[in-house]
Amino acid sequence: MFFHSVAGIVIGLAAGLGQMEMASADGDREPAWSIVVHGGAGVIERGDMDEATETAYREALEAAVTRGGTLLREGRSAQEVVELVIRDFEDDPKFNSGRGAVFTAQGTNELDASIMRGSDLAAGAVAGVREVRHPISLAIAVMEDSPHVMLSGEGAEAFALEQGLEVAPPSHFFTERRWQSMERALRNQGLPVPARPEGVPAPEPIEEGALDLMEREHAFGTVGVVVKDRNGDTVAGTSTGGTTAKRWGRIGDSPVIGAGTYAIGDCGVSATGTGEYFIRLAVAARICTNARDGVLDAAQAGQLAADRVIQADLTALGGDGGIVMLYRGVPVWSFNTPGMYRASLVEGEEPRVAIYADEG
Repeated sequence: MFFHSVAGIVIGLAAGLGQMEMASADGDREPAWSIVVHGGAGVIERGDMDEATETAYREALEAAVTRGGTLLREGRSAQEVVELVIRDFEDDPKFNSGRGAVFTAQGTNELDASIMRGSDLAAGAVAGVREVRHPISLAIAVMEDSPHVMLSGEGAEAFALEQGLEVAPPSHFFTERRWQSMERALRNQGLPVPARPEGVPAPEPIEEGALDLMEREHAFGTVGVVVKDRNGDTVAGTSTGGTTAKRWGRIGDSPVIGAGTYAIGDCGVSATGTGEYFIRLAVAARICTNARDGVLDAAQAGQLAADRVIQADLTALGGDGGIVMLYRGVPVWSFNTPGMYRASLVEGEEPRVAIYADEG
């Protein structure tokens, strides 16, 4: 459901939960395990992508929840599944995380990630790292092997080396379309374009239409995974490359616990959107708190809590984006953009994959 005004939000909420974007309609049964993922939100509309590109995104989303489901059936923990699925996203250049991350105005990649465990409120996050292949694994190391919650920049990278995590040169993260998108953004702002990084392939042509689509669909590019395992533990994780041509070491909501990622008890949320707004609204934590205060079944309570924050509060403040959520194991998603890459899988059911706002 995509609302254009606060008045529309009120009408939409009053119209009934049956019309909302519910990833699962069965709110009375708590599944043994479940997983929900997102790959970013933005102006993603029918007809903008060619068939091959749309198919590739749908296949990647389905592969993510299918792999997660296989691991969960084997008895793997929610934390393991979140890490492994996000690592796959971080290696997929279609998504704005890890390899395929957008470039800053200085021509670098600055990566953020976070994770939170609902059972004990353990959390870890990293921001502004440049040469860590899998930022989500570094966030987990911060959570488990340091006394801190968030590390940034050179300190975070030094910690990664101490922990023996895999590092990669800047060329690993380079993709031509992200580079050209950054170049165009800087020219539009009248800012200088940095020198092309060493060790990357020679320039290749990218269609202007493809750049237009990429900038709109990945305006709020992030990947996120929320998992409930057989033990009833819920874990949420998020990873991002930030925003194209960002300056001054900007950090968004993805590594901020309570804004871009949150888990408490049987609720977990991962967000994607205009980070400055998500931080101010403490979006992820607020949604979980509101859901747990409700008396409705899981699907209704989760969806209502998510929509009140995303469709009402975020929209009224002028922010864009969305979330995926598990509440008592039931997948929920809510967003106020024309599209969000998303998928879910619940024990005993088939994968659900969607991109556009008019898909369930």
